[in-house]
Amino acid sequence: MDLVQRGNNRQACYGFEEEQYLLEVYRYIELNPVRAGMVTDPAEYSWSSYQINALGKSSDLCTPHPEYLSLGKTEYDRLKSYRALFSHHVDDILLEEIRSNTNKGMVIGNDYFKQQMTTLTGRRLVLDTGGRPIGWRKAKNRI
Repeated sequence: MDLVQRGNNRQACYGFEEEQYLLEVYRYIELNPVRAGMVTDPAEYSWSSYQINALGKSSDLCTPHPEYLSLGKTEYDRLKSYRALFSHHVDDILLEEIRSNTNKGMVIGNDYFKQQMTTLTGRRLVLDTGGRPIGWRKAKNRI
């Protein structure tokens, strides 16, 4: 599991399955200023790690993640591959999944991963169905 924490005033923490979601979450975070209309390109937003991961800007604040390093054997290849990830926006379904799960404190991943994280943390990290169980009145009337 990986946790990414971003933001100054509003601290958000994302828990997700690395192999499937890490780079998607990076795209989600680094495209936020574009979606908000603050900039037209993620490279224009100076508080983003996009300049480091896509353009090679040096920084002591960021450590490359193994998933990022797997984008290429050389720095040039990684920068080029990372920029290519931004040739399209985050899929609307994934965008909604990230937003919804982040707002509710849930993890992002497949069912097995979610169960692992629930067991590991001792916290409910998946949504239960709301309301009373189906058939609760029948069970109550039998008592």
